[in-house]
Amino acid sequence: MNCRALVLCLLLAAPLGAVESVKWSERLPRDPQWLAGDRARAIAENLLLYQYPSGGWPKNIDMAKPLAPAEKAELEERAHDDATIDNGATTTQIAFLARVFTVAPEPRYRAAAERGIDYLLAAQYPNGGWPQYFPIRKGYYTHITFNDDAMVRTLEVLRAVGEGGAPFAWVDDARREKARAAVARGIDCILKCQVVQGGKLTAWAAQHDEQTFAPAWARKFEPPALASRESAGILSFLLSLPDPAPEIVRAIDAAAAWFEKVPVHGIRWTERPTANGMERFATADPAAKRTWARFYELGTDRPVFMGRDSVVHYDVNEIELERRNGYGWYSDQPESVLKAYAAWKAKRKP
Repeated sequence: MNCRALVLCLLLAAPLGAVESVKWSERLPRDPQWLAGDRARAIAENLLLYQYPSGGWPKNIDMAKPLAPAEKAELEERAHDDATIDNGATTTQIAFLARVFTVAPEPRYRAAAERGIDYLLAAQYPNGGWPQYFPIRKGYYTHITFNDDAMVRTLEVLRAVGEGGAPFAWVDDARREKARAAVARGIDCILKCQVVQGGKLTAWAAQHDEQTFAPAWARKFEPPALASRESAGILSFLLSLPDPAPEIVRAIDAAAAWFEKVPVHGIRWTERPTANGMERFATADPAAKRTWARFYELGTDRPVFMGRDSVVHYDVNEIELERRNGYGWYSDQPESVLKAYAAWKAKRKP
């Protein structure tokens, strides 16, 4: 589970009319002229090859890269289905194929997108959550996965499918109905996962047990804890819902109140060069803008940090350099979500 900057989306990096250089990055090209062109169709053909029998896709692969014949043959012979919703996988491919099909109606692109939608529907637990991998992979991967916005991205795609707008206007009524039902179950799961502390609703963990809804372990440095970045993604999704029910409004208000309670002040997360590369560290800075720790200890709301030894630390500088450099221990994302919450709240006033 990498940083959101590694999410699998497509970025048009060159102007139309030139030779396009496309890479997996953070934005999906939406220009109809480009989507109808040869480069977009070549990428769509790649996605057909990368798609697993389950209907999903793997993660962390540059699927815009042209494939040699030997690479294509290798993809056709894959035996292990490694499909996932982690790091933007599957949801990104569905959206891209849907957009290409809208402007270049190749039936195989529609069929692949439909199989992807069916994959998301099949992967959902009866309680509304999604595991990180489907078919199920043993280990923490079975947990309900909010980590890196995996479940939120899934809900956003299915909501778009259910609404039937662009780029999913072509989806049949049966799938739309199933998508709407899946989104309803997913929202119910979100509400059940919201952690209660001291009798008050707070926020969410990155992973929740798929049976009990309790916060759960993932990797050794990802403890059961309230997760600011994932909670910000969930709150942003809830804010986007039209006419939210009272229980959703309560969840929104409570999460926003928790965010206002736990920011970190006087700390700057920065980096400096070293003889062997780079070191990321936290330093005291009274002028620094408020930020939020990635994890907050259950019951205390203290920022908590762990290395690969799973030992609890309350100072990020105490964990090993490899984990300090290799993980996003602070996030400013809650700030923008709180601004969106303020605007949402203002519109709801009588």
